[in-house]
Amino acid sequence: MQEHQDEADEATGWWGRLARTAVKSRADALLAVLDMVLLAAAYIGVLVLRFDGNVPQEWWEQVLLWLPFATVVGVLSLWSFGLYGQVWRHASADEARRLLDAMGVALLVLIGVELIRGQSVPWTVVFLGTGLGGFLLGAVRFRSRLFSFRRKGAGGADGLRVIIIGGKDAGAALIGEMRKSPMAGLVPVAILDPDETMHGRWIMGLRVAGGYDQLPEVAELTGAHQAVLAMTSTTSETVRVIAAYAEQAGVALKIVDGIAGRMRGEVGIRHIRNLRIDDLIGREQVETDLEAVRRMLAGRRVLVTGAGGSIGSEIVRQVAEAGPSTLVALDHDESHLHDMAATLDGPVVQLLADVRDRTAVERAFARHKPEIVFHAAAHKHVPLLEDHPSEAILTNVAGTQHLLEAAEAAGVERFVFISTDKAVAPKSVMGASKRLGEHLVLGQAPPGSTHAAVRFGNVIGSRGSVVPTFVRQIEDGGPVTVTDERMTRYFMSIPEAVQLVLQAAALAQGGDLFVLDMGEPVRIFDLAERMIRLSGMRPGVDIEVRVTGVRPGEKLVEELLNEDEPALPTVHESISRISPTLPSPEDLRAAVTRLRTLAEGQRDDDVRAALFASTGPVIELGAEATESPHVASDDAPTTQTD
Repeated sequence: MQEHQDEADEATGWWGRLARTAVKSRADALLAVLDMVLLAAAYIGVLVLRFDGNVPQEWWEQVLLWLPFATVVGVLSLWSFGLYGQVWRHASADEARRLLDAMGVALLVLIGVELIRGQSVPWTVVFLGTGLGGFLLGAVRFRSRLFSFRRKGAGGADGLRVIIIGGKDAGAALIGEMRKSPMAGLVPVAILDPDETMHGRWIMGLRVAGGYDQLPEVAELTGAHQAVLAMTSTTSETVRVIAAYAEQAGVALKIVDGIAGRMRGEVGIRHIRNLRIDDLIGREQVETDLEAVRRMLAGRRVLVTGAGGSIGSEIVRQVAEAGPSTLVALDHDESHLHDMAATLDGPVVQLLADVRDRTAVERAFARHKPEIVFHAAAHKHVPLLEDHPSEAILTNVAGTQHLLEAAEAAGVERFVFISTDKAVAPKSVMGASKRLGEHLVLGQAPPGSTHAAVRFGNVIGSRGSVVPTFVRQIEDGGPVTVTDERMTRYFMSIPEAVQLVLQAAALAQGGDLFVLDMGEPVRIFDLAERMIRLSGMRPGVDIEVRVTGVRPGEKLVEELLNEDEPALPTVHESISRISPTLPSPEDLRAAVTRLRTLAEGQRDDDVRAALFASTGPVIELGAEATESPHVASDDAPTTQTD
């Protein structure tokens, strides 16, 4: 029975395709007949005008005999240039050029035939008739575009009235796309551009009314509902200023996504998106010496821990682009690991393992023999780890120790540790455990290997960080919770953070701790209000911003350097190297052994006490400090990897 059903479905599909083909062919045939009528009318019209209405009989007879041939040549030329089967209400300049080319070819054919057989019709009929016929054919095909352009150019069409910010290639392309897609309901009504030489000029029927500082005035005059930023080059400061004017004007601000596309003018309605918080707090991207990074990674065996997390997955993606011989992605979460691998074009070895499992780590290193390791696996959430200090030690400290031991046994050449700004003068369990991880990595490098650590501030959009938390709270209708109005944090994008990791790995000489020029810190309370405004609501009116009080382990202000960590420049203008004070290897081993024993027994209170013994973390327990020859610091995002 199923077989009969399949046959019926196949037959239905075949008849459906045949019916659609018949409908399409009928439409093309009707258009071809219309084209022949128009061409014939053009040739006859020129003939009548040529003789002022008194056409000699012999010319009538010859032209009437010639017309079928001339019209068939015209239709065949149109067909050869693909001018049938088009949806003409969306036609562009490309179709117009093809129409001109088709009529040019038809004219050449007619001229050639006339020269070969001897002139049978007046040359004026051949030349002017073909030209007039091409005009008539174009008028029929572009009639909807011509009339809609006139209507929309006046700004009188119904729909969402839009002000375009940016009057050059990207802005003009966007206006054209809006006019080609009336069903999208976007009607451009004015253009603003910061270039004063553009002011007062007309672009596609719209006047450049001024700079973006005139957005409130122009929005009121035009009744605009929305503004779209379509400038090829913008900074976060520019976006912030324009967003403020949009808020003052009471219009929503959108942005054209994809810088490369904007620069080529390849923009359209599909590229328009809502403004995101990283558009407002983003910074100029760090320039990376990609060639040095490629030389380090190309053809090498690379292993990334925490590969399913925010930072780890981006490390995997960027390393994959450098062409390693083997790329191993290790994570304990199967869903995150699977989702990460699905985003890659090339091959990746997925290892489902936990860094806390010494045997699994040793087996992985023995099997794949990595030459370069990026260690991004960590527990990271500050308030949660305050309640679970044993878990922080077992993952962030013991897990790091397992990797270092396996790396030494496997002969790993380069080991890069992802740290955090929380490790600077740590106040939280998370920060102290990561600082201890730094000391393990920098203090236990075997001869011939290069170890480095990189500190980050907060990354925008990572799992569990402040930005997605605020998004969820806004979507739920509020309140948006901020622990303290004075709290500030440094921010960077995930790709930028990973570029720094790779650049640091290429710069590392051994025992290095790197810190990035992070720009200015962002006040979290201001961030919450910006995000509420981005959602089209008003802070304190539509969405409450509630101050809940500082949580355990949180700092009001994150630092990039300890007081005893002077920053030294590197060849990269945005990266500095610092020389931290390290405990002696003996005291470090003793401290880690004691902490691990306490953590395995889940003695949380004792773990916390040992970690913060005296005035700092456990590494200061009566140890005679030694200095690392090279070390640096980088502020890692509030989130590292999962």
